[in-house]
Amino acid sequence: MSHDPAAQPVFVLVRPQMGENIGAAARAMWNFGLDAMRLVSPRDGWPNPASVAMASGAGRLLDEARLCKTTADALADMDFTFATTARPRGLTKDVYTPEAAMQAARDRIAAGQRVAVLFGPERAGLENDDVARANAIISVPVNPAFPSLNLAQCVLLTGYEWRRASEEAPAVAQELAGTEWANGDEREHLALHFEDRLGEAGFFFPEAKEEGMKQNLRNMWSRMPLTRADVQMLHGMLRQMVRWKERG
Repeated sequence: MSHDPAAQPVFVLVRPQMGENIGAAARAMWNFGLDAMRLVSPRDGWPNPASVAMASGAGRLLDEARLCKTTADALADMDFTFATTARPRGLTKDVYTPEAAMQAARDRIAAGQRVAVLFGPERAGLENDDVARANAIISVPVNPAFPSLNLAQCVLLTGYEWRRASEEAPAVAQELAGTEWANGDEREHLALHFEDRLGEAGFFFPEAKEEGMKQNLRNMWSRMPLTRADVQMLHGMLRQMVRWKERG
């Protein structure tokens, strides 16, 4: 399924050296729903058969990638451009984390702007002439003793942050695995079942403390995030213990 190219950032690979890395970058983009790729003067020419195998299902991005002669050509229709770089530059620009950059990209795109992200060649990254054409910098907070990121890794990281910013995925989601949360009536029956069995076993002793003990049990059940499957299992455990006692 093709996405509206105006509704996503355009990822521009500037002078990429290896076809395999271009393919891996395409795969990383499509992992996060991005399919607007531009290539600026790939070292080994284009198309490049070495890129196809690494794309692994994202070959359409390679087929539709726009080939550009220069960085200026690739950015001609853009309103705002980020340049990814790990090295300090002698240029006065705002420096964003990938997360903040993609949040800003989301807001600009929602306002009708076209946004691009520049990624440099594998060996040395973007040149100052490329970075100078960008409006802002994306700097990944990496280990300063080893700041070099593989091209596809940088694309993956930026694509992931775009997905987070644009999809608003919850930080924590609960998978109920085919069940549902237990309702109040189911909790009540479970509490009564436990109270009955525990009462028969002489658990509520001395008698003066019985109500307080039952209240503590009710409080415990209310704090537990029980599913219907949990409730059924706990009922079954009690029934089995009663059967075992009766057999004994």
